[in-house]
Amino acid sequence: MREYLVVFLVAAIVTYLLTVVAREIAVRTGAVAKVRDRDVHAQPIPYLGGLAMLGGLWAAYFVARQLPFLGSQNPFFEDALSVLVAGSLICAVGVVDDIFDLDALTKFGGQVLAVGFLVYSGIQFRYFYQAEGQVLTLDTAQGALLTALIVVTTVNAVNFIDGLDGLAAGVIGISASALFLFCYSLTYLNDVTRAVTGALLAAALAGACVGFLVHNFHPARLFMGDSGSMLLGLVLSASAITVTTQFAPGDLTQGADGARSSLLPVLLPVALPVTILIVPLGDLVLAVVRRTRAGRSPFAPDKQHLHHRLLEIGHSHRRAVIIMWLWAGLIAFGVVIASVFTGPVVWWVLGAGVAVTVALTFALPLVHNPSDLADPGEQPAGPTEPTDPAEPTDEAGGPAVAVTPGELADLADAVRSTPVAGATGPTGSVVPAPDSEPSGTL
Repeated sequence: MREYLVVFLVAAIVTYLLTVVAREIAVRTGAVAKVRDRDVHAQPIPYLGGLAMLGGLWAAYFVARQLPFLGSQNPFFEDALSVLVAGSLICAVGVVDDIFDLDALTKFGGQVLAVGFLVYSGIQFRYFYQAEGQVLTLDTAQGALLTALIVVTTVNAVNFIDGLDGLAAGVIGISASALFLFCYSLTYLNDVTRAVTGALLAAALAGACVGFLVHNFHPARLFMGDSGSMLLGLVLSASAITVTTQFAPGDLTQGADGARSSLLPVLLPVALPVTILIVPLGDLVLAVVRRTRAGRSPFAPDKQHLHHRLLEIGHSHRRAVIIMWLWAGLIAFGVVIASVFTGPVVWWVLGAGVAVTVALTFALPLVHNPSDLADPGEQPAGPTEPTDPAEPTDEAGGPAVAVTPGELADLADAVRSTPVAGATGPTGSVVPAPDSEPSGTL
């Protein structure tokens, strides 16, 4: 456990430090979101936060190789290396998209290329446990198709929720923590080595998200962009898939107090990336149904998304994000706990969690004056869906705007004039966070 904590801290610290570098690269390449009338940000915000997170993941990987216990498990690192290479591929596609605004087909091709590398490296679904101890074995083609479906769906779902400051990084960080708990619990239940690829990648991913959140929580100083959202989606889903390649079917079913009939542990690698994103996926489905019933295009913009509803009932930008974090954590950890333990106590705890989260969602605006909840001068936030599904969106909401060479110099000056918390000034002093930080209550 201590070595996994080291992995987490290395990923968090390196990601935090590299955000300054990613910010400068974004400014120099024009990957900057201009300020629009409907945005809550007063300064142009750079993209390319995914580069910082990718650097944090690689740093955690190389440090893990030098640790006494984890470093002695050579096969343990093979799958981790494959996932990081695939993550680098999809992050590169995202960087190009953040700068040049790729079309949807090209981005999809990049996603398929990254998934193809995973499958080629042996990271794919191979079997499913059935009743009475039977195992459903998938052939290579079936496993590859299912792997592609899960990974691509997760990648695009993360991209979809990347619409409020800190929302995507927080949700994925929580989900990675739940995956780590699941992987580590399996090693205890089956009395096998604690060195598990899924646990290593989950710890590093959670750390990278924490390091990035320092710069991305409202008011954001850096956006992750497609380079970050696609990277997080791929690493999370691929980490879950590695569980099926490192544990035998019988080992996966030792949860739920040894109840071998429990299907949750076996289905978790498929279910976890889906269940943790059930809120944004449900929001997407509701949006499509709502618009088609009104006789409008499914991609016509509106302000009836879940985060818009949270803002409308009196939550601030920050608290709307935190409420969605709570729901993501409840679902992710609920699925993991139910897969490892059973009994009435588990369901009582989960029920209490649901009750508390519902109360926080709907009761807090009634307790506090809405004028005290909203950030000063803040307008309703959140992404407005583009009319074209291929059009990228950012945390500021709405389509990303390309910066022309004539505008880039002005934007660069504006961005550089915004201090970054943790950076050092000319005299070596630490620059504090911007004074524009909202004072609204959480």
